[in-house]
Amino acid sequence: MTSGWRRARDVGHLVWDPVRDELTPAAAQTRVLRLRSRVWLILQAALGAALAWWIARDLLGHPLPFFAPVTAMICLGMTYGDRVRRIAELTIGVAIGILTADIFVHVFGSGVWQILAVCVVAMALAVLAGAGQMLMMQAGIQGVIVTTLVAGEGEAFNRWLDAVVGGGVALGIAMLAPVRSTTERPRARATMVLGNLVEVLTDTAQALRNRDAERARAALGRARDLSTQLEALRDSTAEALAAARLAPLLSRDSRDDVQEVHALMNPLDLAIRNVRVLVRQAHLALLEDQPVPDRYTDLVTGLAEASAGILEQLEQRERLEDAQEDLVLLARDSTWSATGAGLSAEIIRGQVRSTVVDLLVLSGMSTADARRRVPPTRDQLGPDSADR
Repeated sequence: MTSGWRRARDVGHLVWDPVRDELTPAAAQTRVLRLRSRVWLILQAALGAALAWWIARDLLGHPLPFFAPVTAMICLGMTYGDRVRRIAELTIGVAIGILTADIFVHVFGSGVWQILAVCVVAMALAVLAGAGQMLMMQAGIQGVIVTTLVAGEGEAFNRWLDAVVGGGVALGIAMLAPVRSTTERPRARATMVLGNLVEVLTDTAQALRNRDAERARAALGRARDLSTQLEALRDSTAEALAAARLAPLLSRDSRDDVQEVHALMNPLDLAIRNVRVLVRQAHLALLEDQPVPDRYTDLVTGLAEASAGILEQLEQRERLEDAQEDLVLLARDSTWSATGAGLSAEIIRGQVRSTVVDLLVLSGMSTADARRRVPPTRDQLGPDSADR
């Protein structure tokens, strides 16, 4: 059998894994999932190309409207962040390159120096029109294509109009039929980030309980990775918000879903920062053999369990407010300090309290109410705590 190929037992056929140079069931599953997530985008690009070709050839009468479907596909491949502006810029950039090249070819013909001149002029005009680097390069690329492809008689100045048609078709499709996965991706990524946060807290609690500094170090590394994951979540949420604003046919449930995840960003960011400090102090306490009372370790465990409750509500699309009771109880338990606790242990307790505030806000409580639910002293707990 050729190197890099093997028969996957659970799928019954050959699978190619270019990274490991062997075939694995996991690689096959990954590619199938990737295809499923991109099917709608593929269909949009194909529809855009066909529609742009039909408009330019059958409605406008252009014999070979090559640039119409090409421009439509390029535009539909762009993300939703500022999509209207970016599609407009790309269409203008492509049209500038094509029009510049058409004029040069019409006046001076094709050749080496014409390619040089077209590239310089087209990219310079694109920059003057406010285009970024990618759009500047598109203007140059389209100019080169036009310069090297001689137009038929009477077609010289039709090609820039084909680019405009392609951009217009792309914009219409983007507004009427956004990629469904774009609006679904934020919730999936939010649950992934929150799930990893739960794992970090769980491992930290176990490391404290078993006095395992190596496990705490590994948890600290994963806690630092949470910031990168959060940035990816921010990007996907911003893209989904842009899609929700652009697409009039998008369901109200999809719009509300994106807005709900967007509201989680700031408190989740603060929670991740506080947990990172918590884990760092846990690692330091274990390295320096500082005392950490069992009750403080229980607080970290309780924080992990409360976070898992929020995760479950988020996955099942239920009210996040249902997880607030556990957080309030945890806030009460964190009010008392323990005798003999080291400096790092007290910082851990403080970070638990700060994270509780963040998670209460994440679950829908106002910041002022969340802070009131985490009283600084036992005396401020109120009469219902007299039995403690």
